[in-house]
Amino acid sequence: MKPIASIVLPATLFAAVCSGADWPVWRGASGDGISTETNVPVKWSPGENVAWKTPIPGKGHSSPVVSAGRVFVTSAGKGNARLLLSLDAKTGKVLWTRTVLKAPPEKINRLNSLASSTPAADGKHVWVTFLNIEEMLVVCYDFGGKEVWRTTPGRFTAKHGYCSSLLLYEDLVIVNGDQDAEGKDTAYIVALEKTAGKERWRIDRPNRVRSYVPPVVFKAGGKDQMVLSGSKCTASYDPKTGKRHWIIKGPTEQFVASMVYTDDVFCITGGFPTLHTLGIDPKGKVLWHRRKESSYVPSPIAAGKHFFVVGDKGDLSCLAAKTGKVMWSKKLGRHHSSSPVSADGKLYFLDDDGVTFVIDAAPEYRLITKNALEEPCRASPAISDGKIFIRGTKNLYCIGK
Repeated sequence: MKPIASIVLPATLFAAVCSGADWPVWRGASGDGISTETNVPVKWSPGENVAWKTPIPGKGHSSPVVSAGRVFVTSAGKGNARLLLSLDAKTGKVLWTRTVLKAPPEKINRLNSLASSTPAADGKHVWVTFLNIEEMLVVCYDFGGKEVWRTTPGRFTAKHGYCSSLLLYEDLVIVNGDQDAEGKDTAYIVALEKTAGKERWRIDRPNRVRSYVPPVVFKAGGKDQMVLSGSKCTASYDPKTGKRHWIIKGPTEQFVASMVYTDDVFCITGGFPTLHTLGIDPKGKVLWHRRKESSYVPSPIAAGKHFFVVGDKGDLSCLAAKTGKVMWSKKLGRHHSSSPVSADGKLYFLDDDGVTFVIDAAPEYRLITKNALEEPCRASPAISDGKIFIRGTKNLYCIGK
């Protein structure tokens, strides 16, 4: 079966100084895992199509980002150090390493790490966030590794640890602080000015329950909508002001996966204690609701008029965006933590064992290749300049000639 000829890209409004080949934030410039590049590799192994392989000290589940020829990745190193590394995207050479902070390790879930939040970069600066005991920390560096500013937007506590990947929108850095707040503490989303770290707006989130969803911005219903699930609700906000557009109760308590958008439909999947997948229109109306074809950690991906949802246990389903109809379901890997990416009509699903399943972005299933790196993987891939960047538990790989 032929792949979809062209992927319908949502008009994600990410305003940054970056080239078309950059992958500057979590899930790329569009925020949904979709790359506009062609001629991206579909076949590799430890001895084939690996341009370079660089050891990364410490441990972390954050994904790599690529901007202006640099790759940035975070890690938790020796001596309770939280690290930011800058690598040359062409050679894999580590250009510099910065210790962002040293702090006692927080309590984390066995599937989490002390460096799970993906950084963000815009060609001139890179932003990174960690938990400093019980305070959220956001720090900005220039591309030479010089610290520009650091700020603490608020307290943060969650028994499963910290993970809040950064969103760039116009001149703002946006970070999600959904948490188990008690007393005078709040759950919040905060927008900081990119250049100085000054707070621009703050959202007081309802329900005050931990979730780990990176917000993403789409042009939907004729306006910019920053959408996310979490804290017992699904909501849309104006990313310029933080003002709420709409909110839906539930469908459950906690969430991890970010939302995607295509064919005038948002797709949400999650969470805990019950799994759900919903289709929602730009006004916040629920169009359809499924329970079996769901995911907790991996985010869905959109292509044309379909959503593709891979569950944590590797069950992949293709759903019609307008109706939620199941077009097909297949079993992939043993377990999936990574969120999928796409390029040139192909979908890339990376499992925890380091195997990437490449399939057609089509309403009929066709597996193109299976590619094993023989190293466990927890982070999501990045695509830039015709190459795929995959972080394993020990190494960062650049897939391509």
